[in-house]
Amino acid sequence: MDDRKYKDEDAGWGYAFVSPFEGIQKGQVLQECRCFNDRQLDADKCEEALTRLLYLVTQGEKLSSDEATTVFFSVTKLFQSSEESLRRLVYLAIKELAHTAEEVIIVTNCLTKDINSDIDMYRANATRVLCKITDAQMVQAIERYLKQEIVDRNPYVASSSLVSAQSLIANNKGDVVRRWVNEIAQAMEHANPMVQYHALALLYAIKQNDKLAVSKLVQQLVRNAQRTPLATCMLVRLVGKLISDQHAANPVPAGTPRPLFDFLEACLRHRSDMVVHEAAKVIVDLPDVSASELQPVVNVLQLFLVQSKTIMRFAAMRLFNRIAFTHPGVLAAVNGDMEQLLQDSNRSVSTLAITALLRTCSESSIERLLKQIHMFMPELGDEFKTKIVEAVNALCAKYPAKQYALMNFLGAALREEGGYEFKKTIVNSYLAIMVKMPETKETCLTHLSEFIEDCEHSSLSTRVLHVLGEHGPSMPEPGKFIRYIYNRLILENSTVRAAAVSALACFASTGDAKMRRSVVVLVQQSLADHDDEVRDRASFYVKALGLDLVMEAMKKKESSDDMLPVLPAEDLYKLPCPVQNLEADLLRYVGSGATQSCFDLSSVSKAALPSTARSAAAATAPSVGGLPDGMGGEAGAVAEATNGTSAVQEIDPAERLGKSRGIVELGFVNRPFKSCMPPVELTEEGTEYEVKCVKHVFENAVVLEFTVVNTLEDQVLENLVVEVDVADMEGVGEVKMVPAPHAKFNEPESAFTVLFCSAPGELYVNGGMTCTLKYTMKEVDSATGEADEDGYEDDYQLEDLTVSIGDMIALPGELPRNFKAAWDAIGDVAELSDSFALGAHETVAAAVSAVVQFLSMAPCEGTDRVSDRAREHVLLMAGLVAPNVQALVRAQFQLQPEGGVALNLLIRSESEAVSNLIASCIA
Repeated sequence: MDDRKYKDEDAGWGYAFVSPFEGIQKGQVLQECRCFNDRQLDADKCEEALTRLLYLVTQGEKLSSDEATTVFFSVTKLFQSSEESLRRLVYLAIKELAHTAEEVIIVTNCLTKDINSDIDMYRANATRVLCKITDAQMVQAIERYLKQEIVDRNPYVASSSLVSAQSLIANNKGDVVRRWVNEIAQAMEHANPMVQYHALALLYAIKQNDKLAVSKLVQQLVRNAQRTPLATCMLVRLVGKLISDQHAANPVPAGTPRPLFDFLEACLRHRSDMVVHEAAKVIVDLPDVSASELQPVVNVLQLFLVQSKTIMRFAAMRLFNRIAFTHPGVLAAVNGDMEQLLQDSNRSVSTLAITALLRTCSESSIERLLKQIHMFMPELGDEFKTKIVEAVNALCAKYPAKQYALMNFLGAALREEGGYEFKKTIVNSYLAIMVKMPETKETCLTHLSEFIEDCEHSSLSTRVLHVLGEHGPSMPEPGKFIRYIYNRLILENSTVRAAAVSALACFASTGDAKMRRSVVVLVQQSLADHDDEVRDRASFYVKALGLDLVMEAMKKKESSDDMLPVLPAEDLYKLPCPVQNLEADLLRYVGSGATQSCFDLSSVSKAALPSTARSAAAATAPSVGGLPDGMGGEAGAVAEATNGTSAVQEIDPAERLGKSRGIVELGFVNRPFKSCMPPVELTEEGTEYEVKCVKHVFENAVVLEFTVVNTLEDQVLENLVVEVDVADMEGVGEVKMVPAPHAKFNEPESAFTVLFCSAPGELYVNGGMTCTLKYTMKEVDSATGEADEDGYEDDYQLEDLTVSIGDMIALPGELPRNFKAAWDAIGDVAELSDSFALGAHETVAAAVSAVVQFLSMAPCEGTDRVSDRAREHVLLMAGLVAPNVQALVRAQFQLQPEGGVALNLLIRSESEAVSNLIASCIA
């Protein structure tokens, strides 16, 4: 079907091309399909009608049952045509339309006839279609044909049979395929590369659930390495997966030779570039890959950089970028070759070269590299510019001494032409730099202030104005930022003007009388603004901050120096809990239906909502030397908690608590103070029952949520409970259990065990317990899927579970803006000081990282950044202890001459019991 042309004088070529499917309708297409019933078939007409029909179906158009049946029977009549192009379309139509058993039976005879024909195109396509539409029982009837085709001389037919067999296995119809190992092994000796590749892929699909069989297969194929490049690529992937699985099961120390790694190194010298690249890619993806293992990869890929083919240079640079994230030092020898690619004609290659160089360059070469990049930045698209900005942002933290050169580069990029996403990335970079390096605040604010002078995006302008209002008043020269804000009052739209009013109010909340008078003069004109929002904000701030008194004094020409602000601007919207926590609890309150009682604002948790980023960090959190593991769950997500720019989607693991009637009846209506993520695995992978536990911490109890997955298809579990032995635990009073009604095959169900605290506020639940899963087991009839009425009680021993003191500590939802002010506000009533020796850490940086992870508290003011050569450091941390008790920690580290690190801990909290609790964590 040819595209239709229409004369268009405005188009660059004089014509505009319109899709042949433009404006087609189902009724019109069904009418055209009647030509399939003609006695004398017009092949061209039938092809066009069938193409339109397939287009509608693949675009999601639904055919009624009668329409689908009518069209299907009409399509089957096209088997009488011997036109090959039409027959291909018939095969496609059958795959889309044959859904019922009657239709499959009718068309099976035609397809079987085509499988036995002499035309290879018919045989190959009929095999694919028949395996797609048939069920598991009918596969046995065509097994003989498929086995014959696997060893067929025609590569197209053999590959079709092999791919169809893979489809049968993927759709759980491949029991008969597992008996074809001999035929598949014979197909692996086929001369055609495609057949070898598909045969190896099918052989792996058959044995993939048997790790020993896969290992034997891979070792056998490695010894006989005479394979085509396609099959060798597949083998390289299998070797990489086998090495990764073995490392996951039995991690080996760094530097220990890996099994089969010699084969991967040999593939780096293969005559096919495709195999070389695949081997390099697999080595780069190996877990805990070392610099020595990457060195052969770098040497080989360096040759790719000087190839004339663009795809070769692109493939090498993409792998170099991944290496630069983990082992930038390995790429030092190829920096010169990568610099040559900065002027590459392909912008994807040049951008990859830039981002790699920004991660591998030395401190002395940064400025020279930035000059080269700046020369052709205008020629790049926004997508490439964004990647460069992200790389520069990472470089600021790596080389603090070059931060001003890097920020000037970002400022120059901010003044260039670009779209919203590009500008947003630069603004986010500045905000992240301000958090990581507080000493750069004034420079960052200056660049952002200049940006909003000519900003086309209102959302970015309002965001920058908010930042200026938050940090501007505390700068050495706050007056210079007021000019930028005032310009927005007179030049921008109403949204930006409203944000400017709020920013000015922050400057008026300071104790500087001169600045307050200046702000009053500027805000006065907003009281008569034509926009309601701007006028209302101006009126609100004038009254709330006592600026009306300053206005009266200025009119009377009286002194207003003693007229201090009524309250700071940040207290105008201050809530006793984070906004996101309040939102989550309000939604939970409304959704529960129990709205007869008032919503209790004091019960809302101040702890940060859990996220997938914190869960991932918790799984890899190290522990302080000499102290128990598992007590430092959430602190790995400090970056997300501090910069506020994480795009990680928030998760509420406590959602199932509100859906459990038994838990609600016990009084747990609100969200817990903390849900400890990730879940604790209480069974090994692959067992008949898989159990995970999430610990939900409340003020007076710890709720243990046991998620049970039944992996046995022929059994159903009922009345599931998890009994715990709390004899060795502290602070546990009453224990109650909420059973799960049933656990069907592969359907997760939650059973709850509640550990009530014996003395809330004085003692905390902690210690280890043994866990036993008890249930009633019933057999399931495989024919009907119904469970037997009679069953028997049984139990299943689980791994031991520990509730630690660290589980009671959570990251705060909002960090203190000024740590010193927050420290002074708490006071020294519950202050506690203690000293410790961390002998397991050789550097101050390692000790700081371990303590942050261990205490589950959030570092403040960027104090978690420590030089590897530092001999002493002060770490500031904030956290919350159940229930919602704020705690601040000032930790001083000092490297000892005899080895190890000395830690002096100063703790302040709202409760003496909480201070003792934090100190006891490390003690």
